[in-house]
Amino acid sequence: MKKILFIIIIALGFQMPTLAQETGYEKPTWLFGVAAGANFNFYRGTTQRINADLMVPTAFHDGTGVGLFAAPLIEYRFPNSVWGIMLQAGYDNRQGEWDQVMSPCYCPMDLSSDLSYITIEPSLRIAPFKNSFYVFTGPRLAFNLDKSFTYQKGTNPAYPDQIADPEVNADFSEVEDRLISMQVGAGFDIPLSSNKQRTQFVLSPFVAFHPYFGQNPRSVESWNITTIRAGAAIKFGVGRKSVVEEVAVVRPEFKFAVDSPRNVPGERLVSETFPLSNYIYFEKGSTEIPNRYKLLNKDEVKDFKEDQVAVKSPKDLSGRSKREMAVYYHVLNILGDRMGKNPNTTITLVGSSEKGPEDGKLMAGSVKTYLVDVFAINASRIAVEGKNKPKLPSEKTGGKLELDLLREEDRRVTIESTSPALLMEFQSGPNAAMKSVQLRGIQEAPASSNVTFKNAGAKEAFSTWRLELTDDNGTVKNYGPYTDEEVSIPGKTILGTNTKGDFKVKMIGTAKDGETITEDSKINVVLWSPSEVEEGMRFSIIYDFDNSKAIAMYEKYLTEIVAAKIPKNGKVVIHGHTDVIGETKRNQELSIARANDVKKILEVALAKSNRKDVVFEVHGFGEDTVKSPFGNDLPEERAYNRTVVIDLLASNKSL
Repeated sequence: MKKILFIIIIALGFQMPTLAQETGYEKPTWLFGVAAGANFNFYRGTTQRINADLMVPTAFHDGTGVGLFAAPLIEYRFPNSVWGIMLQAGYDNRQGEWDQVMSPCYCPMDLSSDLSYITIEPSLRIAPFKNSFYVFTGPRLAFNLDKSFTYQKGTNPAYPDQIADPEVNADFSEVEDRLISMQVGAGFDIPLSSNKQRTQFVLSPFVAFHPYFGQNPRSVESWNITTIRAGAAIKFGVGRKSVVEEVAVVRPEFKFAVDSPRNVPGERLVSETFPLSNYIYFEKGSTEIPNRYKLLNKDEVKDFKEDQVAVKSPKDLSGRSKREMAVYYHVLNILGDRMGKNPNTTITLVGSSEKGPEDGKLMAGSVKTYLVDVFAINASRIAVEGKNKPKLPSEKTGGKLELDLLREEDRRVTIESTSPALLMEFQSGPNAAMKSVQLRGIQEAPASSNVTFKNAGAKEAFSTWRLELTDDNGTVKNYGPYTDEEVSIPGKTILGTNTKGDFKVKMIGTAKDGETITEDSKINVVLWSPSEVEEGMRFSIIYDFDNSKAIAMYEKYLTEIVAAKIPKNGKVVIHGHTDVIGETKRNQELSIARANDVKKILEVALAKSNRKDVVFEVHGFGEDTVKSPFGNDLPEERAYNRTVVIDLLASNKSL
């Protein structure tokens, strides 16, 4: 068996380089060779009357053994078909030793057999997947060749002076001259030679099962044999020379272009209305408020002011918005501050836990304890509930993908209230966001400052394409692979610590037949930088998981609050985002659907005021992690990524 495995490994080594060879000869239909292997024999039944001269005092039942199988073979494979036939005929040894038994005199008895046959095995061969794997089945016709046995009766260990009976070597009686049984097996063809050679060699490891049906060697008693055969066949055949017609390959056309904006400096001081989520997310297995939430002690409460949270937050607004998330992590302090200023307000804290309502109630209780102990809120103003799932769960019935992330989001405490002083304008119900926080700060570089690479026709021409950018110092940066026809990369990502630079651009496309196609270009990249001050406003709305129609609850807010603040002759830039849960295509569609819903509501509101002076720009970025406002590692980050951001600008400006 070790030799067979070694041959298989060597054959695989030969096979790897040959798979890439051009076809010169077809695979042979006729193959000739030899098969060899080991028969693993399992004896069952009863064997006591060995022959006319020997009847052992105690019957033998079970036994095992390993015998040799060796046979020449012929194989025929029907052209362009999964079917074939096989024939092998040769030596088939079914030897074995019975388990030792004890005679009535407590003497050990041993019996072994050297049973062997000439076997003829025709089989039907099937390659179900039209590749190198095949299965086979067929009858087995066996002619007895050897029926000898060896019997030895020992002595009782209690009487060491006894003399053992002599060993008996003879033949079994009533042995069947012919047996008809069956086999079923599987194998794998490993080419040992290139298909550029006319004579091709194949190594085929195989395993076969020979059940006990029809394998009773004798016409008396009930001895039967089940065999598992493992081995390998080496075969050769002659293939016909293949005729390959030259076919002209028509490649889809593509057009590659690069747009690198001049990036004239332009700073925008943005006043942002930031929605405050009414969810506090808890770690698995813990009912304590996670340490990423900013918690105060009693001495710090007197100095806490909601309108100062943004001022004290990080000002790093490049890439994902760390500042906004830092504001959200003050949600409990903002809630405590608002409840202190509005003594008539009440809330209900609903804890949801996969462990059950009691665990959820403990989570809600930890939030209540913080508000009571630190902000001195009267405990009677805070009700506590526990549930298995939130009223608006992220994990929907029937969902199968990314369940760990969805369940992580469902382990939370929801802040519910009917007090308008705590809630976002025109909001009510269990999913109503809390009153927004006003932020002022310097906006990140706008999307219009990115370098855009357009590859029109790439979806038809390439399976994927990528970019290779080389600066004046010879440093190479790689981007991709991509499947879209347009890719936008921030200038800072390309330039690093530099403010500008010249780059050689190489577009490298992989055609659908595997061929590589390149096209060169050059760009000059200038980093976006602030200088001119321009006032702008930003609003955001957030959604529950996978819900673009939740926009209905924001309609009054968009109509009466946002639309009223759009500047005369202004521009509205709307961009929708999603988290990374779900399919990329679905998320892309969802983000643009959300953005378009917002646009329609604002257009209707403007039309009612007879306003036709506003220009709209709508983008759907899906789950694009370069453009998404937040990360996707934590449930609160993913929740804030399910958003539509609305920027209100003065005339002829772009974001």
